[in-house]
Amino acid sequence: MTFEEYAYARVPALLRLARLLTGDDHHAEDLVQEALAKAYARWGRIARLEQPDLYVRRILLNAHHSWWRRRSSHEIAVVAVAERPSVDSATHEVAERDALWRLVRKLPTKQRTVIVLRYYEDLDDAAIATIMDCSAGTVRTHAKRALDTLRAGQDRSTAEPMGAL
Repeated sequence: MTFEEYAYARVPALLRLARLLTGDDHHAEDLVQEALAKAYARWGRIARLEQPDLYVRRILLNAHHSWWRRRSSHEIAVVAVAERPSVDSATHEVAERDALWRLVRKLPTKQRTVIVLRYYEDLDDAAIATIMDCSAGTVRTHAKRALDTLRAGQDRSTAEPMGAL
């Protein structure tokens, strides 16, 4: 597979992952562009890997972490949402998802990364461990801590139970 074929096929999924990690469409696009530029430079080696997508996701994740380390880039996207949803069930569902996402955005970086990769990207612990360069046990620990934090945050914000992640 050529780099162009890979990029054409995987850019939508990489953008989705970047949006979930950053919470900002513009920063997500910049992040994917940076990750693909780095992948292009190493494509000869990456293309020979059994799962090149794991390697590219790792590049994206490292770029995201590097962005947060830079002092001048500490911008936070804020989305205004009504406190109480209307009686319309679809609106209520959207408000619940938004409230849950706001809780996810408050998680520490590694916990948020595990949640995004597990529940939004549907990856198993082994794949997440490869991307994050840690053990599967560490992935499970981050997931448990994140879910405990989300449950506690949900309990504080509403009396209604949180849906399954």
